[in-house]
Amino acid sequence: MTQIACIELYHVRIPLDKPFYPSWIPGYPLRENRFDLVRVITRSGIEGFSAGPAIARERQGLGHLIAPYLIGHDAADIDLMLQRLREVSYLGVRAGWMEPAFWDIKGKFENKPVYELLGGRAGPVEVYASTGEIRNETSRVYEAEQRLGEGFKTIKIRVHDFDVETDIRHVRAVKDAVGDRMAIGVDANQGWRVTIINDAPLWDLSRARYFADACADMGIAWLEEPLPMDDYKSLAELTRYSRVPVAGGEIQTNGRAELKYMVEQKCYDIFQPDAVMTGGIAHALEVAEHCRAHGLKFTPHTWTNGIGFAVNLNVLLASGFNGVKPLEYPVNPPSWTVEKRDAILKKPFMHQRGVITPSPDPGLGFEIDGARLRKYGTRFFSMNKRKLMFYTIKEKGLFTALKINSNRKKYGVKSS
Repeated sequence: MTQIACIELYHVRIPLDKPFYPSWIPGYPLRENRFDLVRVITRSGIEGFSAGPAIARERQGLGHLIAPYLIGHDAADIDLMLQRLREVSYLGVRAGWMEPAFWDIKGKFENKPVYELLGGRAGPVEVYASTGEIRNETSRVYEAEQRLGEGFKTIKIRVHDFDVETDIRHVRAVKDAVGDRMAIGVDANQGWRVTIINDAPLWDLSRARYFADACADMGIAWLEEPLPMDDYKSLAELTRYSRVPVAGGEIQTNGRAELKYMVEQKCYDIFQPDAVMTGGIAHALEVAEHCRAHGLKFTPHTWTNGIGFAVNLNVLLASGFNGVKPLEYPVNPPSWTVEKRDAILKKPFMHQRGVITPSPDPGLGFEIDGARLRKYGTRFFSMNKRKLMFYTIKEKGLFTALKINSNRKKYGVKSS
């Protein structure tokens, strides 16, 4: 019932109404919400989806690499799927973002939401307004007041100036304006510094300490990504020193092993791996359990797209950490709106006064709008058992293709 029959990949480009200038890539104008979508179809017709953020068409060759590893296998065998994705990573290709699609299938097959399948339960989820751009003081204050009016109790702002006093001044402006009515988080975007367009500040421990002191004095709720993500020693030292909680871990490229080591070193007070970017749902939940064992907090990062938000919403509900800290809710109008973030979903993840009500639907809790996928997406790969055989014959020759197929049957991959 859950044997993989077909894998499709789409490149999705959703035009934004206004250019979006992400603080984490200074000077780079995003004119579209771009991501790659995987659609996994089982022999019984169950479909699972996941998505990974994209800058360009960097995954064009992924399908021919990944499909032979997966077609014919049981999508609901999560351990096997993880092993196959791990094998692909040996070739330098990170494919963990596909893992949630298998949970989507498993949940639909068992007629349960993924969070329930994993031992979680439904409940209201408080979300915070996560901004994404660097703005002047006046615009920051206006933005915070707008989000407050929409019902958010918490907002996160970005700082990214070469002058630390400018960063502090901007935080203070928001604090003075709404700090008695909203909690404020601050993201320094130092975890993974990108300078492909403009130069960007590079914080050291001294600056991070100075800024953390200023945040503590202003009563800031948390400080995020204040140092490079692999500077474990300095992160642990800063976390011990800081009077404001330090958060991070969204995109650790070595996944759960690195994150679990960082938990043991107490590099952060709050760990926030994104399941789409750090190896998948199962790995994220292992990190959550490790945090619990070491007395630390956990909440996922969600700044990708509507599907990524759904994935990490399920992670939070399954982790047992719902209510410990609000969940990130990416919103940065007039460019990055909920409608643009969730454009290919039939039902966008709308909040009600800063609260999300999880879907009781089986799987990850969203449904793809086929018409919008056709409008915004381009299918660049599709393979089933038949196409795989022809592809193998073309690449390896008839004799080798037949031998490979015989071995797959012999060692547990059933013929369609």
